[in-house]
Amino acid sequence: MAYIYPAPGVANVEATLTLTTSAASGPISMPALQDVTINNSNDVFTWTQLDESSKLQVATTATNSIAMNCVLEKETFFGNASATAGSAAKLGVFGLSKDKPLVGFSLYMGDTSTGATGPTITGSAYITGLAPTVSADAPVWVSPITLTVTGDYTVT
Repeated sequence: MAYIYPAPGVANVEATLTLTTSAASGPISMPALQDVTINNSNDVFTWTQLDESSKLQVATTATNSIAMNCVLEKETFFGNASATAGSAAKLGVFGLSKDKPLVGFSLYMGDTSTGATGPTITGSAYITGLAPTVSADAPVWVSPITLTVTGDYTVT
């Protein structure tokens, strides 16, 4: 059995998230991820029938999202003014959320325990759920970020 484990600070084993737009260049590689949650919630349609003593159910479409928390870095969050126009790097995470373009994402799960490259989850999503906070006990800006996925995940 081989567990999937991203190991902070170890090359090729770290979980990494990359965001892109339709612009040919200028992806964002998200730094300082604190945690990542991959959601795949299948909906279920339930009904009752007079000839059954239990409810019947059938699975329907799934709601997919990736939620994370990260320490904010100025250029990644607000964008790089010298990057390619329309690119993720130019807009930054805040601009991608505010302007609402569909972004491509690639989440490398960082598992090289079997000697091969680890799994990567890709898809298209909208960035939502920004809520930067700072406090005396946590003196760096931290924000939750949600990628609301449109369509299916692809795992390679």
